[in-house]
Amino acid sequence: MPVYTVHAPVMNDAGIRAADRFAFVRDGFHFWAALLGPIWLVWHGLWLALIGWIVVMVAVGIGMAALGAGGNAIFLVDILLALLMGFEAASLRRWTLSRRNWRQVDIVVAEDWESAERRFFDRWTAKQRTLVNDQLAVDRGGPPPTRDIPGQPFSRPPPLPSGEIIGSFPEPGGAR
Repeated sequence: MPVYTVHAPVMNDAGIRAADRFAFVRDGFHFWAALLGPIWLVWHGLWLALIGWIVVMVAVGIGMAALGAGGNAIFLVDILLALLMGFEAASLRRWTLSRRNWRQVDIVVAEDWESAERRFFDRWTAKQRTLVNDQLAVDRGGPPPTRDIPGQPFSRPPPLPSGEIIGSFPEPGGAR
């Protein structure tokens, strides 16, 4: 079953209004990226990756021609680079989203894009209802159980036994 990573733009106080801008990136091999690499990169707006792809393809072509490689060898290397593009297309999209200050919100396993979207938003809206849309609590997590919170028995750690050695070394300043 395909795995999708969900990415959201970093927007202060946007909350649920930013939900229409979430990006779902399917992990795995992308056939159209392997077959039509530059067109796929332009379609997804991966401009820096497109420039890198052009530089690599030109450098490999010129380098292999300078080494005296035949046309079949150059064609084989081009096929291998196209396969590499197909396998790494999702990573290029994630890299571009992270460069644009998007954060990865979740990972979803689903049959297709629509069911991944449905599964994610079911979980996300349930979490938003329970947190009363407190984005800071989502990002930071809850307080650790060792904080001094009045009325909670777990808030103070148990005292260390006095006069006993814990571990291999005695307490500093103690008798030897």
